[in-house]
Amino acid sequence: MAQHYCEETINDPLHGPYHDREYGFPIDDDNALFARLVLEINQAGLSWAIILKKKTNFIVAYDNFDIATVAAYDDDQRARLLTDAGVIRNRLKINAVIYNARCLLQIGAEYGSFKTWLDRHHPLELDAWVKLFRANFKFTGVKIVREFLVSTGYLPGAHRPDCPVYAEIVALDPPWIQGQ
Repeated sequence: MAQHYCEETINDPLHGPYHDREYGFPIDDDNALFARLVLEINQAGLSWAIILKKKTNFIVAYDNFDIATVAAYDDDQRARLLTDAGVIRNRLKINAVIYNARCLLQIGAEYGSFKTWLDRHHPLELDAWVKLFRANFKFTGVKIVREFLVSTGYLPGAHRPDCPVYAEIVALDPPWIQGQ
């Protein structure tokens, strides 16, 4: 039987800090939400360890995940990313990130922010979230949407109830608690 992420991260120098300080914590900043979506998209088919090892490179390569900046990327920026060994050099993923940034600008114009858009649609069951994401974004399958929502506090399951981080997150009143 597979261990829960909480057990897998104990004393792990790579996963431990992410587990203890980021995973499942609610995020209010749109660029930080976009960053998590970018990382989840890039993780598809790969291990999370690869993404954590390259996280700093992603921050630099994608201009600190500034939505407006990434939305303005042109063919030269795409070409730069495709040759950057510090990130995942997958054309479909790179194109999806740029497309999604442009969608987030539209969502921001209509709803005020990505966070507001997420909050207005919460709570939904996973299937409904997946349909919503697929209607608005690219490269957002079930696993990517689920992990994005769990990792940002919109769905439960990031931590076991007996994990010390669980109590920290509950105290922050994440959206999944509000939906109960």
